Amino acid sequence: MQTEKVGQRIKTFMARKEIDVTDLARQTDLSADFLQSVIDDNVYPSLGPLLKIARVLDVRLGTFLDDQLSTDPIVMRQGERTNELSMLRGKNRPVDLKFYSLGKGKSDRHMEPFYVELLPESAEEKNLSSHEGEEFIVVQRGEIEVLYGDEVTTLGVGDSIYYNSIIPHCVSCKGEQPAAIYAVLYIPR
Repeated sequence: MQTEKVGQRIKTFMARKEIDVTDLARQTDLSADFLQSVIDDNVYPSLGPLLKIARVLDVRLGTFLDDQLSTDPIVMRQGERTNELSMLRGKNRPVDLKFYSLGKGKSDRHMEPFYVELLPESAEEKNLSSHEGEEFIVVQRGEIEVLYGDEVTTLGVGDSIYYNSIIPHCVSCKGEQPAAIYAVLYIPR
């Protein structure tokens, strides 16, 4: 399953659960058109909608990245990172976030660790998302802006933030230069 794209993976798990796009839309509170685009165009949504899909399909968020059995420990060398998913704000819009899974291969993980590149385009449209769990972020390069509920926080290199992700939030690049973060998501099962 590792070579399947996100749309095919979602379709596979929908078939296993015997649900269609209409059922998935109703159970996730996401629009059927949006879900059909994710499935047909293999466009990764932001993590909030992707988590809602994973919940309904009764799979880990990491299932959309990999499902290889592993042995501990998992070592991820910097040169071995591969861009696992890129977040698009829409079908014909540029990539604004690039996610590199740092837990790929560990099928029994309870956290989702990522290295994330935030491009300046991420600041253009700030869509808040919320989901169960917690997030911990450390800025590695550049500056980022975190919208958390009604609060706006700017973070620079070495700064970190830890929050409950049930509160609507958005993380974006601040300024003209790309930024990079290490992010760890904990999502209770």
